[in-house]
Amino acid sequence: MKQSLQLRVSQHLALTPQLQQSIRLLQLSTLELHQELEQMLSDNPLLERVDDPLDHSVRLLADGAIGAVGSTPEGASVEANAAPAADGEGFDAPDTPAADTNGEAEWSFDDVAKTAKAPDDDDARPQLEAQESTLREHLLEQMRVTVRAVRDRALIELVIDALNESGYLEEPLEEIHARLPAELEVDLDELSIALKMVQSFDPPGVGARHAAECLALQIRRMPKVALVTRRLALAIVEKYLTLFAQRDFTKLKKALDCDDEDLREAQCIIRQCNPHPGASFASGASDYVVPDVIVKRTRAGWQVMLNHDVMPRLRINSMYANILKQSKGDGSLTSQLQEAKWLIKNMRQRFDTILRVAQAIVDRQRNFFSHGAVAMRPLVLREIADTLGLHESTISRVTTQKYMLTPHGMFELKYFFGSHVATEAGGEASSTAIRALIKQLIGAEDPKIPFSDSKIAEMLGEQGMVVARRTVAKYREALKIPPVNLRKSL
Repeated sequence: MKQSLQLRVSQHLALTPQLQQSIRLLQLSTLELHQELEQMLSDNPLLERVDDPLDHSVRLLADGAIGAVGSTPEGASVEANAAPAADGEGFDAPDTPAADTNGEAEWSFDDVAKTAKAPDDDDARPQLEAQESTLREHLLEQMRVTVRAVRDRALIELVIDALNESGYLEEPLEEIHARLPAELEVDLDELSIALKMVQSFDPPGVGARHAAECLALQIRRMPKVALVTRRLALAIVEKYLTLFAQRDFTKLKKALDCDDEDLREAQCIIRQCNPHPGASFASGASDYVVPDVIVKRTRAGWQVMLNHDVMPRLRINSMYANILKQSKGDGSLTSQLQEAKWLIKNMRQRFDTILRVAQAIVDRQRNFFSHGAVAMRPLVLREIADTLGLHESTISRVTTQKYMLTPHGMFELKYFFGSHVATEAGGEASSTAIRALIKQLIGAEDPKIPFSDSKIAEMLGEQGMVVARRTVAKYREALKIPPVNLRKSL
C-alpha cells in the first residue's frame, strides 16, 4: 500500500476545562456549591469572597499594620460579583471604600468597642443555646432522686444503658443477665425489679419491650379515665392490637363484647398514647432547604427573583493581580488568575441559567401559582429546552436539587414537570393535578364510609378525567394515604 498525505477538515465537540467546570457547577445543589467554592478559595489565592463572615473584622495587613473594621486598604481585593448583573472580568468596584494615602486606615480601640456591640443587645454577649438533656440523662436524674442503694442504682443504670433511642428495651433480660460476671451474684429477679423501676420513670412507656407493653404502661398511668374504659383499652393493646391497627372494628366488638360507643372511647384513650416515648429526647437536627429562586406577584404578573442569600459574591485579589502585572506573568499565578476568572464567569452563568429556566416554568404554570396544584398543567423538559434554546440535559441539571419558594410553599423545580392523563374532551391533565384532586376527595370523604380506589376513579371520570383504578392506587400511595380499610373509623 502506497503511503500518502491527505488534508481533511472535520468538526468535533471538545469539552474544555471551562465548559467542564460550568457543567459541574450547574448540577450542584446550593450546599454542594458552597462546599466546592470553599475548596476553590483555599486552593486559589487570587480568588476571594466579598461576603466572607470575617470580611468586617479587624485584620493584620501585609505590612504589619492593623486594618480598620469594614475598610479596604490599598492593595486589597476589588469586587467582582458572581451575580448576573456584575462584571466578573473587570477590576473596578464602585462600592469599595477608599483607603488613606499611606495604605493604613485609621483604627482605635474605641472603634472596635463600638462595633462589637449588637444593636439589639445592651451587653453584646453571645447567647448560648442550652444543651438539651438526653433520655439517659433524664432517667439517671430520676434514679438519683428515688433510689439510694448503690447496687440498685448500678442495676438500673445497666437497664437504662440497654434502651434504644425510642425508649424500648430490645435486648431480653436473659441476655443481659448472661453477660454479667458470676461473682456479682445478680439474680434475674433483681434485673426484673430494676426494669420495673425504670418503667415507673418519666416519660410514661419507657423501658417497654414491645409496642403493646409501651401502650399498656401509658394507659395504666393516665389520670381521670373510667375503669371500664381503661380495662377495655388495656384488653385491646394487650390482646387485639393487630385487629385495632387493621381497623377491623367488627371483629373487635365481637371479641370484646362491646358496642360502638365503648370502643370509640377506648380508641380515644389509645390514640393519646405515644408509641415512641424516647423520641422527644432525640438530638437530631432539622435540615432546612434554602430556596434558589423566589416567586412573587407583581403588577406585571408572576416574576422570579434570585435568592441573593445563596449567591456567593466573588472577586479577584488585586494585590496578586498587580504583582502579575509588574512581573509580567508567572506561570502558576497566571493560570490561577485565569481559573478565578473562569469561576466567576461560570458562577454568573449558573445563576443566570437557573433564573431563565425558573421564569420559563412560571410562565407555563401561572394557573398553579394562582389557583394551586389542581390547576397544574402537563409539562416536559423538552418544552422548556425548546423555548430557551438549551439542551434537555441542561434543563435536567438545572431542575435537580434547585428549589423555588412560592406562595403555596417550597418546591423543587422538578415538581412542575409531570406526565399527563387524557381527558374525555381530548385534552390533557397533569398527574400533579390528579394527585391534588385525589387528596381533596379523600379529605372530604365520610370517615365512616371512605372512598375506595374504584370509587375515586369513577368520581374523576365524572369530571372528565380517564384514570384507571391502579393509577389511583399508585397516586394515593405516592401521597402516603392509607388504603380504604385503614381510613375507616367508627
